[in-house]
Amino acid sequence: MKHGKRYNELKSSFDNKKTYELAEAIALAVKTSNTKFDSSIEVHVCLGIDPKKGDQQVRSTVTLPHGTGKTKKVAAFVSTPDQEKEAQKAGAELIGGEELIAEIAKTSKCDFDVAVATPDMMPKLAKIAKILGPRGLMPSPKNETVTPNIGKTIEAMKRGKVAFKNDDTANIHQVIGRASFGEAKLSENFETLMEALKKAKPSSSKGNYIKNVFITSTMGPSIKVAR
Repeated sequence: MKHGKRYNELKSSFDNKKTYELAEAIALAVKTSNTKFDSSIEVHVCLGIDPKKGDQQVRSTVTLPHGTGKTKKVAAFVSTPDQEKEAQKAGAELIGGEELIAEIAKTSKCDFDVAVATPDMMPKLAKIAKILGPRGLMPSPKNETVTPNIGKTIEAMKRGKVAFKNDDTANIHQVIGRASFGEAKLSENFETLMEALKKAKPSSSKGNYIKNVFITSTMGPSIKVAR
């Protein structure tokens, strides 16, 4: 991939072949995030799993202590007026049942970042699974977005709960905050993510589970982290 002058200058400002301790790596990621906006700080982890095997998939959730810097817009699919009130109180921006499903089926519009649903709504959501699924918005028990405790789930997401899973190349990609967070908060979020990732190790995965870890800012060069 060909990069621009700015990227190449940032990359040459440090030893990109070196493996850095966490504090130094985060400091470098923040330093090289010289965009006009508040850059996201991302973690990319290469895992020692076989992504083609179903029993080696890594998929879990984690609540980052300082959030990601982005407020998620939540859609709640519920079936009773009490659940609607609960979802509204918890901060969901879009709330509804079959009428909301019908609207999405008609327009294919999904103006939200994450969806939660009560268990009884899941069969009805099958109608729009082909719309939500490809966008990563389909509620699932695996990422704890199908729940009878709709209010608590929404509150957790608003506080910084995120779902992560490996891609087809056995990598995990996760935003852990913004450059403006400062090194202490970013370090806490990083450590929390890594702990959750270790707990999510498939029992069938043998050998070196966490192979390489990199930190980068939006549009910035990657920095290898010692783990």
